[in-house]
Amino acid sequence: MEHRALGRSGLMISEITYGNWLTHGETVAREAAVACVGAALDAGITTFDTADVYAQGAAEELLGEALSDVRRSSVEIATKVCLPTGDGPNDRGLSRKHIMESCHASLRRLGTDYVDLYQAHRFDDRVPLEETLVAFDDLVRQGKVMYLGVSEWTAAQIESALALADELGLRSRIVSNQPQYNMLWRVIEPEVLPLCRKEGIGQLAFQPLAQGVLTGKYVPGEAPPAHSRAVAGGRAPRFIGRVLGDELLARVQRLRPIADEAGLTMAQLAIAWVLSRPGVSTALIGASRPEQVVENAAAAGRALDDEVVQRVDGVLEGLVDHDPSKTARMMAVRGEWQG
Repeated sequence: MEHRALGRSGLMISEITYGNWLTHGETVAREAAVACVGAALDAGITTFDTADVYAQGAAEELLGEALSDVRRSSVEIATKVCLPTGDGPNDRGLSRKHIMESCHASLRRLGTDYVDLYQAHRFDDRVPLEETLVAFDDLVRQGKVMYLGVSEWTAAQIESALALADELGLRSRIVSNQPQYNMLWRVIEPEVLPLCRKEGIGQLAFQPLAQGVLTGKYVPGEAPPAHSRAVAGGRAPRFIGRVLGDELLARVQRLRPIADEAGLTMAQLAIAWVLSRPGVSTALIGASRPEQVVENAAAAGRALDDEVVQRVDGVLEGLVDHDPSKTARMMAVRGEWQG
């Protein structure tokens, strides 16, 4: 497993990050989830991503349990705050009250004195940005947070936060952004990536497999495999239902010879593509079985050359989404953190 700097910060993280997204009706059995964390450690993964809202805190508890026998300084733990963790009016968002209370609760669940990366899970336009940034800065000063990041923020939101932090003379600065990013979904490329590269902000790219679509397991004209996300409960089927058209699935199948020639599985090709993109620090993977972790982790160190990237782009031409407005628009439509 290779490691990269998180943006221009001094924090080194593994090229593959293990994320334990145990929520939206897709909760993995506890024993299997712990086994997946063990497989990640065995594969050399040192960076683990979670959030207070995942399974309403249970994901953090499970990660803390799975890492309890690991030397704390040998791993990097990232978590998030913003989405609803309760029914109260202050159980969500990026107010000072919620940030402080959520951070302390996350530390208790994770069984640690500090987190390496604390991320604003979404932007909160109901709270003054100054209040949010000062609260984050205070947590850094207290030693409870090492580095700060955001997730699914627009370029304008990130730029405003950077400018305000400089104006306020804050010690801490945003060093990471966690966007959805894969061969099909590239909405960060026109605006977010250029800004982040200029400002030294690294990308923690989640859903590099497009919720399994890029593994090639969905075949045009055939029913989705049993137990796949396309037939499971929760939010995933709504996403997959929008993309499982025969044209897209046929194009994805045309990526298989490219993967074969590179000596990669389809999943590894998709992850290696993400790791080959400028500005990406790590690709986040999730898994329900340890063998999935092993396969996906093997994509580390397999950055694709320009010729392979161009072949991939040629196969998917016309199907790739580059619209930068969709991040903010999708968040508004989902109303995720507003409850």
